[in-house]
Amino acid sequence: QVEIVESGGGLVQPGGSLRLSCAASGIIFRLYTMAWYRQAPGKQRELVATLTYGGVPNYADFVKSRITISRDNAKSTMTLQMNSLKPEDTAVYYCNAQRYNSNIWGQGTQVTVNS
Repeated sequence: QVEIVESGGGLVQPGGSLRLSCAASGIIFRLYTMAWYRQAPGKQRELVATLTYGGVPNYADFVKSRITISRDNAKSTMTLQMNSLKPEDTAVYYCNAQRYNSNIWGQGTQVTVNS
């Protein structure tokens, strides 16, 4: 059974940090390009960061220098370390696995940045 599960979301104050995790099962994880997306209320889902199967990261300009994406192929997991969080980072964060015509989503984890 193919499944992606995110965890690590929560409420954090502005300037704080969170570490999101994504665990995949039922796929050959090391072959997939992994990504984090987010969707704020009333807005479209947007790409936050990607990490290719070859380990090359790419970050959206609005989070560059504040986040780090990483993966552990042996454990089929991916993480997103987010620092210096801002209220505008509030959103549901989704993990995505993509390879050719296979596009797999998790259920999302809520991140709220509020004092």
